[in-house]
Amino acid sequence: MFEVIPAIDLRDGNVVNLRRGRFDESTVYSEDPVSFAKAWVDAGAKRLHIVDLDGALSGVDSNVETVRAIRAAYPALTIQVGGGIRSLETIRRYLAVGIDYVILGTRAVEAPDFVDEACAKFKGQIIVGLDAEKGRVAIRGWKEVTDQRAEDLALRFEQSGVAGIVYTDIDRDGMMAGTNVLETMALAEKVDIPIIASGGIHTLEDVKQLLPASNTARPLAGVITGRAIYEGTLDLGEALRLAAA
Repeated sequence: MFEVIPAIDLRDGNVVNLRRGRFDESTVYSEDPVSFAKAWVDAGAKRLHIVDLDGALSGVDSNVETVRAIRAAYPALTIQVGGGIRSLETIRRYLAVGIDYVILGTRAVEAPDFVDEACAKFKGQIIVGLDAEKGRVAIRGWKEVTDQRAEDLALRFEQSGVAGIVYTDIDRDGMMAGTNVLETMALAEKVDIPIIASGGIHTLEDVKQLLPASNTARPLAGVITGRAIYEGTLDLGEALRLAAA
């Protein structure tokens, strides 16, 4: 089933959104992430995507207590968390507070064997986040673009046993210019694991463009949206109903 997944990006304990990952282009939407999440739960969201932006830069899970509070407030919600998760101990810490999936980014790209180890220890709970610019994967809070191609890494991590991949087009993220549908669909066609699209969702039409890809032999598993639902250009409840239908 195709899921529309609301995102909460955390920075200094606040809910924020960055334009193309730029920390100097940050908008604060709430100082109370737990209450902020309630709107998405009330709209019918079944899954929540949380990013620790501080962790993405520092490699330290400094927002873990905020994540713990969100988990406690909404026990029925499926929650996936990423940002600065670069050790088995950090994975254990998140899973210990009841998080369903942990997303590996920079560490996965720099040390693919670490993904093998994490998948072996935490079966079915590891997702890899691939953030790409023109097909090349970026790391360290998008500060550095590597020579590695997203599709090559996706195939590599499929063999590791990851539960899925979150694919973000950096050029679209936070810009509300629509998701890179063709590139995301091309990636989904190359692997047999769930691919979740991210970056650029603006209106319901952007969600509609992804739905045909959810009915193919290798369907998209869903899409993540942040700024669009924060600013009201996309009604989350309407998007969830469309996906369910």
